[in-house]
Amino acid sequence: MNLPVIALDRIDIAFDSRDWPFAQARRAAIDAHFVERRASKPRMWNGRVVLTRADYRIVGRGLSGTCFESDFASLLAWRDWGFPAADAVNAFAMGALRSADGAFLLGVMGAHTANAGLIYFPAGTPEPGDIADGRLDFAGSVAREVAEETGLTVADYAAGEWHAVPAGPRLALMRLLAADAPASELQARIRAHIAGEANPELADIRVVRGRQDFDARMPPFVTAYLAHCFGGA
Repeated sequence: MNLPVIALDRIDIAFDSRDWPFAQARRAAIDAHFVERRASKPRMWNGRVVLTRADYRIVGRGLSGTCFESDFASLLAWRDWGFPAADAVNAFAMGALRSADGAFLLGVMGAHTANAGLIYFPAGTPEPGDIADGRLDFAGSVAREVAEETGLTVADYAAGEWHAVPAGPRLALMRLLAADAPASELQARIRAHIAGEANPELADIRVVRGRQDFDARMPPFVTAYLAHCFGGA
């Protein structure tokens, strides 16, 4: 799958308070589905999330559009049922952690999560708390997710350029986070953070130094971005 990797200078996603027709029309089935999914993953929580409307636009180096609030159960059912509603995308920010020696660090999702076993950058679907002054704050979202999952804070890296990777019903927004420590040190710090958490989201952290380290459990939007960064390496 060849996905585009688009450099961005501007991200402007405005909040739109209209309800999601999919969540309203299929409420009973969505709730039943979540009960069924929680039977095998009881730690899943039906919190509030923010999704982006599918009519977003990327023009030049700018992304614009609108977003709306829903619940995780609706997002999960939408995903599990093959994205039957075409009026939304799951746009999320990913922290592309890159070490001082040029490697990327990706998390292995824990067995209790909805994406168990997948390998990707620290990330998460935005939450209502990520809405600031009527706009979706992806920079704040990615900083929060990186801190929660890895223990690294904004003092540990320099936040750099954004890239968008559209992938059908998903829109991955990658932000390069350049750390000043080598990959081995970062990996050890993150593993210590995971070990100290009562309910860590990650099971492990992987170091990726080139295409030879790609894994089938990495989503296509992650490998597309990594291939873009590694070039012909």
